[in-house]
This record gives sequence, structure tokens and C-alpha cells, in this order.
Amino acid sequence: MKIGDCMKRTVVSIPATATVGEAAALIVARHIGLLPVVDAQGRVLGVLGVRDLLTLELPAFVNLVDDVDFVHDFGAVETTRPSPEALAQPVTSLMRPATMVPEDCGLLRAYALMLQRDLHDLPVIAADGALVGIASRVDIGAALLAGWRGLPKGGAP
Repeated sequence: MKIGDCMKRTVVSIPATATVGEAAALIVARHIGLLPVVDAQGRVLGVLGVRDLLTLELPAFVNLVDDVDFVHDFGAVETTRPSPEALAQPVTSLMRPATMVPEDCGLLRAYALMLQRDLHDLPVIAADGALVGIASRVDIGAALLAGWRGLPKGGAP
């Protein structure tokens, strides 16, 4: 089975000309975790996710300590929000390089990439580089598990 057989074909993406604020609003409105950033031809330039946006709110010390279990509450930091200037930045200022796969990629290879790179969603592209889908760990896992022989019909007893 190929990733093109189990991916979601309705993909929410955002143009490279959009702002960080527009990306955040789209993530909230569509309740998604990852936005592929695309050019005018629909080719993926990078990705922007919830975790990228939340870096605008996390206190800097979080990256300096190995374990935040000792912090009971972030106090006043809990109510801070990014400035209007931060929200007006282009999405390209926060986006990460995209790991993506062609639609004929095998499921195990795609899943292995996701595990190695700590990804939850994976953009899928056509031969011309255009975004055609997105696959989650659950999409891939469910497709692989569905091929197992001897599974009970209809789910759990």
C-alpha cells in the first residue's frame, strides 16, 4: 500500500505571503496542527505548526532546562500573548523545512520518517512537487493495521 491510498486529500495550506496571525487564526478555525506553506503553484516551501507558533509564548528558560516538572505554574507568563508585530511577521519567518514524501511512497518508509524526525503529519506531493495530501501517524498506522490477518471484525469486543 502507498501513502496516496490513505492520506487526506483535503489539505489546508497557507500561502507564503500570509502572516503569523493569519496562520494562527487558520489553525484555530480548522482545528489542525500543521500548515504546509505553499507557493503560487501549490509547491511546499515549508511547514508551520502549532508548536512553532507556541514558541512565541513559551518562556525562554524552557529551552535551557532538561525537565520542567519542577515548575508548578508559569505564573504571569501564562497570560502573555505575542505582540501585534510578532503576529504581523510573514509565516516564512517561523516556518520549518518540510519533510514530505511522494504519493507513491510506501507506508513503512513514511512512518519511519515520521518517527525519526518526530513528526505527526506528513505532507504528500505529486510528481510535479504540488501538495496533494497530508498523512498523519494515525492514517498510516490504521492502514497498516487493517492489513493484519486475524483481526476481529468491527473493532474491540
